[in-house]
Amino acid sequence: MPATLVWFRLDLRLHDNPALAAAAERGDVVPVFIWAPGEEGEWPPGAASRWWLHQSLRSLEAALKSRGLALILRRGPSLRALRDLLRECGADAVFWNGRVEPALRERDEAVRGALRKAGVRVETSNGSTLLDPGRVANQSGKPYQVFTPFWRSCLSAMPDFAPLPVPRLRAAPGAREVPSLELGELKLEPALDWAGGLRAAWRPGEAGAAHRLQRFVAGRMEEYETGRDRPALEGTSRLSPHLHFGEISPRQVWAACSGGRTPAARAFLRQLGWREFAHHLLYHFPHTASEPLRPQFAHFPWRHDAGAFRAWRQGRTGFPIVDAGMRELWATGWIHNRARMIAGSVLVKDLLSPWMEGARWFWDTLVDADLADNTLGWQWVAGCGADAAPYFRIFNPALQAAKFDPDGEYAARWIPELGAGEYPDPVVSHAEAAERALAAYARLREA
Repeated sequence: MPATLVWFRLDLRLHDNPALAAAAERGDVVPVFIWAPGEEGEWPPGAASRWWLHQSLRSLEAALKSRGLALILRRGPSLRALRDLLRECGADAVFWNGRVEPALRERDEAVRGALRKAGVRVETSNGSTLLDPGRVANQSGKPYQVFTPFWRSCLSAMPDFAPLPVPRLRAAPGAREVPSLELGELKLEPALDWAGGLRAAWRPGEAGAAHRLQRFVAGRMEEYETGRDRPALEGTSRLSPHLHFGEISPRQVWAACSGGRTPAARAFLRQLGWREFAHHLLYHFPHTASEPLRPQFAHFPWRHDAGAFRAWRQGRTGFPIVDAGMRELWATGWIHNRARMIAGSVLVKDLLSPWMEGARWFWDTLVDADLADNTLGWQWVAGCGADAAPYFRIFNPALQAAKFDPDGEYAARWIPELGAGEYPDPVVSHAEAAERALAAYARLREA
């Protein structure tokens, strides 16, 4: 059989990769990655994501090389790059795993149509979620907007997952002579090296993902229910960036947790369900990447205070648990989920800043910046999305700290000037800010 191009995107792994497995079963395989950030609309990868992508591609290159294949790197436009490669390799098919981001779904549809019109075989698979997000619907055939019935429906339809092994890969004759960019030519890493904290905190790539999953399941998962809300503890899996870049699949996570046969495993997999829900929502409501799901919030009286927003970004709001989270984010590219929620609440409710400002900052600084997850999280905390926290439920950062960082260990770890007379006063009075937020919400309801 002629060769098949496997178009890698956010599925940078060899295990449980449906597109790769299908191509390998067909015959010779030509792996390709195309750097085309301009095709991602208003959400091209941020700085932290580009750093991670470089490391992950290097890992994938090495894994393929050990099996006798070379990863071909090209720049976009994607359709042009694929057409060139089809001609250069003598391939007659392109296989890939789908994405849910609106701009990329539109791009993929255009690429699929153009290639098929030219007589090229195109096959797409679902490699990023447990279930195909386009096929989960309520009894009325409509998409879910509340998590609990959504997850109940998913659990009732969940097959027994057996993740796909690495397939036997055969390189297409002459594929090694096909021109490819060097990884450094993509210029994904920062010119001025600020990534020391990220390197210290993470091991990108499929091997790093497998190690982190194995370590979590064998150890911390049993304390997950009690430890996951304590940011000072290593109580979470920290698999989110590996899942985003597809270095590990949700099916592999599901299988490693035995499908949730213990209470701890069920609690953890429920969080994987929230990721599933986020992808379901973005698939069915693509406008929510930049607009609220609840349309009335388009008229919310947000305001912009440049100084307060800068203090929030820099971790100098005067609320220790918020500032610790924002400094953790800047140093490591990741922020504990409890700290994310509290920091988000302070931004959109205490400061009345638009949720999109927070979403864009997280997008640039998070190594796990996923459009579906980021959108769901920010609209949840702002009260304008699916299954959102009611707007009038406003986190009190002092009470949250007392509950989830009772000894101040997390705050002390990231704010060395605490207690030294150098830490700023709060940028706002929380009590006054909460009243202001509730008044703004009341005006919105009246309107």
